[in-house]
Amino acid sequence: MTATFTAQPGYFITFEGIDGCGKTTIVRFVEQHLRQCQIPVLVTREPGGTTIGNEIRQILLKVSDRVVNPKTELLLYAADRAQHVHERILPVLREGRVVLCDRYTDATRAYQGVGRGFDPAWIEALMEFATGGLKPDLTILLDLEVAQAQQRLRESNERGVRSGHDRLDAETLEFHERVRQAYLELARREPDRVRVISAAGTAEETCRAALEVVEALLKRKT
Repeated sequence: MTATFTAQPGYFITFEGIDGCGKTTIVRFVEQHLRQCQIPVLVTREPGGTTIGNEIRQILLKVSDRVVNPKTELLLYAADRAQHVHERILPVLREGRVVLCDRYTDATRAYQGVGRGFDPAWIEALMEFATGGLKPDLTILLDLEVAQAQQRLRESNERGVRSGHDRLDAETLEFHERVRQAYLELARREPDRVRVISAAGTAEETCRAALEVVEALLKRKT
């Protein structure tokens, strides 16, 4: 049987979107604002939110001559998430803190489920097992056209802001478009949880829009 989690008093907020949409910048901005408001917060990411997870991240994203089978990829993401929820996320939520997480289960639904073509039922069962049913209170989906996202990645690499490409960056434009559309479909299915914010404007505009959504959640639940 799948283990279940106990109700947590904190707030679990995830950030999703295709590579190049600016998630890291948005997460940092929201974190800084919450800290200024004396709100205890943990910022984490997937894969790699734990020591074990960082080792898994190296396997998953490192560009090398090793071919990672899609099934292996899916199971490694699930293993990373199981450790992450158990070791980091749930303990912090039970302390009443806010967790800001760069990617979570929606990434697996989009990248492995639709991008790789795995059966959605398998994905859901695996995610339920890995997380014990833990779902975000809010997911911010930063939406950006694939061509614009790819251009931003190239510019970041040229400026040295980003250290080269990872394995997923090397996928085709068609792959990234499937992932983007999968994210948008998730938002259409769960509009109360998944809030879509355009990332096409300036970083400041996107940060402010994301912060408004986060503040609305915290005010609603206090």
